[in-house]
Amino acid sequence: MVVLFSLWPFVNTVILSLTDAQILRGGRFVGLENYGRALDDPDFWTATVNSVVYLAVVVPCLVLLPLALAVLVQRRVPGIGFFRSAFYTPVIASAVVVGLIWQWVLRSDGLVNTVFEKLHLISGPIPFLTDSTMLLVSAMIVTIWKGLGYYMVFYLAALGNVPASLYEAAALDGAGAVRRFFSITIPSVKPMMLLVGTLSAISALRVFTEIYILGGESGGPGGGARTLPFLIRQVGLGFAGETGYAAAVSILLFLLTLVFSLLGHRLSKGDER
Repeated sequence: MVVLFSLWPFVNTVILSLTDAQILRGGRFVGLENYGRALDDPDFWTATVNSVVYLAVVVPCLVLLPLALAVLVQRRVPGIGFFRSAFYTPVIASAVVVGLIWQWVLRSDGLVNTVFEKLHLISGPIPFLTDSTMLLVSAMIVTIWKGLGYYMVFYLAALGNVPASLYEAAALDGAGAVRRFFSITIPSVKPMMLLVGTLSAISALRVFTEIYILGGESGGPGGGARTLPFLIRQVGLGFAGETGYAAAVSILLFLLTLVFSLLGHRLSKGDER
């Protein structure tokens, strides 16, 4: 199963990246020509910058916000189970359904713009979905909102392993809630924070659905909000799809993902030492 569905597709992608193959015809060997083309392609660099910016914004939010959420819902009070379930609901919802809901919320005549106009806070609709920068920010918000409950569960598992005696001893010493959070909670869940950071970084580099649903097939005005997975789909599909070039961009995305994965692994090893 691993060879059939993981190793062979990877090897085949590497082979394709060295050819000029297209959807309807085989290709000839061109060496590293596709990689050179990618490095000279403005669309590739736009997509790369968008992917890295996406990662830089989304990862810190998905490392810190779920932790704060987990600390809040960890308390055993009546009705807390309902809130845990409510926060986790977006995780089990289809990414397409979530995207369509947010599209309705953020479009020019959607919920947010309508409310703001009724309150006379804006004179015209905010271009959440028609401006490349705003579209990218909107997609980030959707990714963060959908990932909060997922990573909250990770932190709940980590917090459950923190001895209650540590908090009791700190409270007896006069440490307040904030001091206990930074002196006990953060150090205790630091390995989990590194894991969440690595997983969310990989997920951020692979983002596609949010951009596609909110921005359409073009990836926003002029394709300005395209990420690397979006570019791969765009150049690799269709009757004139360039599968060789798309495979080369896929390998470059893999290398970029590998860099951040190894960085997370190195940080976790350093933390263990």
